[in-house]
Amino acid sequence: MIRKNILKSLGLASVMLFAASCSDFGTMNDNPNAIVTPVTSALLTNALLDFDSPATTGSMRNGLYCQYFAETQYTETSLYAIPQIGWDGLYAGSLYDLQNIINNNTDAATKVYAALNGSNNNQIALARIVKAYRLLMMTDQWGDMPYSEALKLNNIPKYDSQQDIYTGLFKELKEAVAQFDGGAVPAGDIVHSGNITRWKKFANSLRLVMALRLSKVDATTGKAQFLDALASNGGVIESNDDNTQVVYPGGTYKSPWFNLYNGRKDYGVSDVLVNMLNSTSDARVLAFGEANASGTVVPMPYGLTRDDAVNYTNAHADWSRILNPNFRLETSTTYVLTASHVFLARAEAAALGWTTESAATMYSKGIEASWKQWGVFDQTKFNTFLTSEAVQLGSTDALTKIRTQRYIAFFPDGANGWSEWRRTGVPNLTPSSKATNASKQIPRRFVYGSNEPNLNKANYQAAVSRLTGGDTQDAKIWWDK
Repeated sequence: MIRKNILKSLGLASVMLFAASCSDFGTMNDNPNAIVTPVTSALLTNALLDFDSPATTGSMRNGLYCQYFAETQYTETSLYAIPQIGWDGLYAGSLYDLQNIINNNTDAATKVYAALNGSNNNQIALARIVKAYRLLMMTDQWGDMPYSEALKLNNIPKYDSQQDIYTGLFKELKEAVAQFDGGAVPAGDIVHSGNITRWKKFANSLRLVMALRLSKVDATTGKAQFLDALASNGGVIESNDDNTQVVYPGGTYKSPWFNLYNGRKDYGVSDVLVNMLNSTSDARVLAFGEANASGTVVPMPYGLTRDDAVNYTNAHADWSRILNPNFRLETSTTYVLTASHVFLARAEAAALGWTTESAATMYSKGIEASWKQWGVFDQTKFNTFLTSEAVQLGSTDALTKIRTQRYIAFFPDGANGWSEWRRTGVPNLTPSSKATNASKQIPRRFVYGSNEPNLNKANYQAAVSRLTGGDTQDAKIWWDK
């Protein structure tokens, strides 16, 4: 059913784009039966197709930087070769679609037609939430970027400060939750099938994650936003049944983790992560990596040169791919924001003194939710794990243990894993000894794409002037202190 809806929606989108492409020829080629107003359900479906991978341009790069993954043959990224990753496709792709949903449900000339796909308010609210999520993932990679003047047919938008972007995104998410009405649910929603309650929980839960990003740079605002989100209408994710996830139908729309190894073998689960899991007898190791015939996950050493990586895989033919094969089928589920992420965020907030909740209770619930999410939960094994010295919360190391579990729970979401490591320094990652970048350190941000200094020079230069050391991988974004 999902696949059928996707194909139908994308077909409508193709018709819409074809009609638009003829507009330069006046009325000569007008087709009276063509769709001249965007079909908002098709736009929404298109924007949600890669919702689980919001920063597609750098999705694997993030996971390499936080050492979830290791490269098996082309190892330049693990050695921190300087990239120039543009955001053009992100603004021109799903963000443009989401803005079009907002525009067509706002404009008096199109809102009646748009309402055939759900109430105007509901479509706008959902689009605002998804748009905020994508922009959050982007600003956490690049830092300052176009925001207030973006998506407004402005070819030279200013770069807003990341602090201002965060302020705007907090506002967007809160207002979007309040904007949902009792009208028809949005059509084209392939994530929550129009379940408004689950979208509210997602938006509020995302604010919790965002609020903790401010723990070092602006704890006062972070605490206020955290408490407001926790008490917000609709609640937060508290069950795996409410996880925000993408279930792929297979066929034309396969899981990205299936596609990763569909004819390729460039990445393995890293020894850094696997050794961490094995050191505490964490059952998730058998979900995060593919075991060999003996039932052992054989990780790929992180940060090797190309020759050393090839030699290793030749000598260890049973090296472990990312994820147990059961989690990278064509029809597998990928996770965006889960109960585990939320409970562990609440554990950290409690440990910071932001809430009066029990950090230990939230911590236990978060790890349990993660084990259950990955299908490895066994009560006896879980009890042993949770009460082990390396995992059980103590009086002096609670934050480090909570942050370690947050890093693990985000796997394989490299974008959030890298952000958490940059914010907290947990776990204590060691740069590759073979690093090729000047500083020999793990990158802290993406450098701006090569088009920016050419097409938006003044605004680009203004943003670069605010970076310590200029437009480099070592310059820290606003909350990275």
